[in-house]
Amino acid sequence: MSVETADRVAAVTSSRPSTPLQTSWFEFLLDGSLLENHLQKSYPDPTPVQLIIQFLEQASKPSVNEQNQVQPPADNRRNRTLKLLALKVAAHMKWDLDSLEKGLTIPVLNMLLNELLCVSKVPPGVKHVDLDLSTLPPTTAMAVIIYNRWAIRTIVLSSFPEKQTKPGPHQMNMLSIVQQEKEMTDNILTVLKEQATDSISVLEGALQLKKDFYVHTLRTLDLLAADAAANGETESSTAGLRISADELHCQVHYDLGGIFFQQGCTDQTAYENARDHFRQTKELLTKLDSTVHVHLDEKRLAGYWNACKALTEDCDPSDSQNTPYNQINSLIRARNYQAVIEAFIKDNVSRSLPNNFRRSVLREFLYKVESTLDEVCYKLCVCNAVRDALEGEVLSVRFQQLLLKPSKKMVDFILEVCTLSLEKGRQSETSRRNMGTFMKTLCETLEELSLLFVVSSHKLFMELLKEEERKVLVEQLRKRSTTINLSAKPLPSFYDIPASASVNIGQLEQQLILLLEPRRIRQILVELHGMAERPFWKVNSKWEVPPDYINVILGIKDNLTKDLVYILMAKGLHCISIKDFAHARQLFSACLELVTEFSPKLRQVMLNEMLLLEVRAHETMAAEGSKERPPSDLVSRVRGYLEMRIHDLPLRQVVGKECVAFMLNWRENDYLTLQVPPSLVMNNPYIKLGQLLASTCKELPGPKECRRTAKELWDVVVQICSVSIQHKRNHDGRVGLIKQRESSMGILHRYEPLVLTTLISLFVRLHSIVRDDIVNEVTAEHLTIWPSTLPNIQAVDVEAVAVTVKELVSYALTLNPNNQSWLITQADIYFVTNQYSAALNLYLQAGAVCSDFFTKAVPPDVYSDQVDHTGYSQNYKLNDYKVAVLCQFLREVDYMTAFKALQEQNSHDAMDSFYDYIWDVTILEYLTHIHHKRGETEKRQIAIKAIGQTELNTSNPEEVLQLAAQKRKKRFLQAMAKLYF
Repeated sequence: MSVETADRVAAVTSSRPSTPLQTSWFEFLLDGSLLENHLQKSYPDPTPVQLIIQFLEQASKPSVNEQNQVQPPADNRRNRTLKLLALKVAAHMKWDLDSLEKGLTIPVLNMLLNELLCVSKVPPGVKHVDLDLSTLPPTTAMAVIIYNRWAIRTIVLSSFPEKQTKPGPHQMNMLSIVQQEKEMTDNILTVLKEQATDSISVLEGALQLKKDFYVHTLRTLDLLAADAAANGETESSTAGLRISADELHCQVHYDLGGIFFQQGCTDQTAYENARDHFRQTKELLTKLDSTVHVHLDEKRLAGYWNACKALTEDCDPSDSQNTPYNQINSLIRARNYQAVIEAFIKDNVSRSLPNNFRRSVLREFLYKVESTLDEVCYKLCVCNAVRDALEGEVLSVRFQQLLLKPSKKMVDFILEVCTLSLEKGRQSETSRRNMGTFMKTLCETLEELSLLFVVSSHKLFMELLKEEERKVLVEQLRKRSTTINLSAKPLPSFYDIPASASVNIGQLEQQLILLLEPRRIRQILVELHGMAERPFWKVNSKWEVPPDYINVILGIKDNLTKDLVYILMAKGLHCISIKDFAHARQLFSACLELVTEFSPKLRQVMLNEMLLLEVRAHETMAAEGSKERPPSDLVSRVRGYLEMRIHDLPLRQVVGKECVAFMLNWRENDYLTLQVPPSLVMNNPYIKLGQLLASTCKELPGPKECRRTAKELWDVVVQICSVSIQHKRNHDGRVGLIKQRESSMGILHRYEPLVLTTLISLFVRLHSIVRDDIVNEVTAEHLTIWPSTLPNIQAVDVEAVAVTVKELVSYALTLNPNNQSWLITQADIYFVTNQYSAALNLYLQAGAVCSDFFTKAVPPDVYSDQVDHTGYSQNYKLNDYKVAVLCQFLREVDYMTAFKALQEQNSHDAMDSFYDYIWDVTILEYLTHIHHKRGETEKRQIAIKAIGQTELNTSNPEEVLQLAAQKRKKRFLQAMAKLYF
């Protein structure tokens, strides 16, 4: 018994259930009935496409003769049978090209279909275009149609850009095989493209045939193999699978539409042909009861149809069936620009148009050289900005540039769009809050006082901003000028609700929920306790006090006092959460006055909460733009809290954290580093972490001292981020590190830029070490002060570090979106996580903010050589020709990468429009060579014209050449920014 037979017997006789053995390819040669039985299974293993690959691979293996010379595959019975088996599998799949294309490579599918042509007796050596399909046997004609359908589909699919996978170290031995397959694919594509016109003619001829068609099945292929005399009879009969003329025509129209659409980029009339074919596809689809033999993507067909109508101007603006895209395109062609603006405003309510489409429409107007379109452009820009504001997105650079030179007409239009975009009943509360933030941003950006008054007195401003927010904002504006009174008429307070003398318990409880005035709250509670004895602190389930205080408050014996303390504290905490600090002070002051009479412990609790209230109020003002330092009294109270030691006093962790953060925010580094008691540092982890942060920030310029303190901070953070064996794991097996370490991580979300920069730098370095990717590194400021290695890298929770660095940088950018260092760090993070387009956007933003939108040179510390390398790497991975321009930005021009990028055929970004940005003569000379080789005469002339510019003459002085390079570099970056912003 052979080893293989023994394994099979053991598998059958074993008492344990086992996975069925995969059927080997050679078994189908031994048993003629095995293939059909195998294909009838629900989940055959191997799958049909895997069988085709195995059969053709074995049939095409070269042989070796007695002299050990490699010979072509032998034409013997074994190989003919294997090819026939592959055809039978494809026949079982009903020649569905969609499934075959997904599972087979171009060389394998080419081999399979050529074998189909051979067994179907297609005359060899005769061009398919010279065949008369109406005179050929049914299965022969169908074989020709299938092959030519595949030919034009393959041309279309090969034109789509694909991201090439980079082989890893374990795949290096496969590179030669991959290279051979790529060369074979390129050769086949070259032939198919040369014969594309013939293939189109063949399929157009097939559309003239009105009879039913027949394609080979397993049975007809068996007949072909069984008897040579039966071949002619089988081909001329209708023994194959019948496909109706309408079904085949529907599929052929769709495939022809695809190839004509692909040709439209060089021949405008091809779009009209594509449109006609797609129209007939749609008509036949509605006519067919079932589409068993029609395999097409109806969503893609709808996309093709819309694109063709837009490109051929075959749209009627009054057509109710038009998509929003077609309606906009029709209005643009009709030059009805006012209607386009109105459509954008309506879309701010319905939000049916994607933001990308809206921005592309604006770019189309910007590129038109018509001075009359300036007003249209700024109005469309405003519409897009309001849409971004409603969705909480960052406002575009172009809109911010508009606000640098505002006019009364522009501000009126902005307010009009905002009002129309907030249609009643159609926008969520989130959208209204976002719009309120937009109104605040508008006020803070405008500098002309008359325009500020227009915004601050507008009805929408009154509706969207709360009274306290308006007061704070108006006070800030008033400080900018004392000549104009910007204060608006205050709205009546929502809480001024009169109390009735004769009310029932339900009405009193309703007022108790709504009121914020402490005296009225006490009065209502007295009345309620006179009517019923029950705990009224439970009236509203949303009233909450911290768990740390609940036992102390509920331990108060007097029920009226207990209710009053609980409700006053709960309402005060709620007011703080919505930043209504004025009412919070009233409520906490009343509560402090009340508990002072009977509980020293609760008195200290209220003092602590009032301290937290003042800290948050001051931090909120700072976040809204106030530059005032906190009063010395507040700083002294924070120090007092940090040094406080009272036994049995309930303390909330958040108070300690925010006090330490407060000291860091206002750079009270001398206290944290020199004056804080040592015992306090040892016993309070927040103080310890704050002291290390303060020391590192204080000594940042000094390398030696800073590295010593930075090492201590590094060790603490590494310990925080390390996995301990005592940690309990979550249900998915990972350590919930950030949640378990919230006592130490809670200090991260702060406003002080230097603290944030230090923390970002630390976590970027830590992330780089645990990630261990020396090729793609994330950059940040001050990276050199941190250690470069970890003694126990396996103990660090990599996921927790990755999440922290991403959240930290994202949060920092919400506080200052124009910090160039943070923008570069965020861009690097996007790049190493393969989000190339987003990374390039941020690199451009970083350059724009430090160069006045590229009107000045970008500082070298912002666009370092590493950033330039990353920039062109992104474009290269996006298959973008612009990488050739970016290669010039490096200290030494990377000609190899530039030339390789210029050779790519799968990019469609009109490279010739970028020739004016190239200053390196060698690259321009290579371009002329490439265009000459491809026969692209017009583009070659553009490249020659670019070389001929006098300022690029290599005989010029170095200063002239540098000036020419700087000018082109600036214009290129501005063009890139227009594309991405």
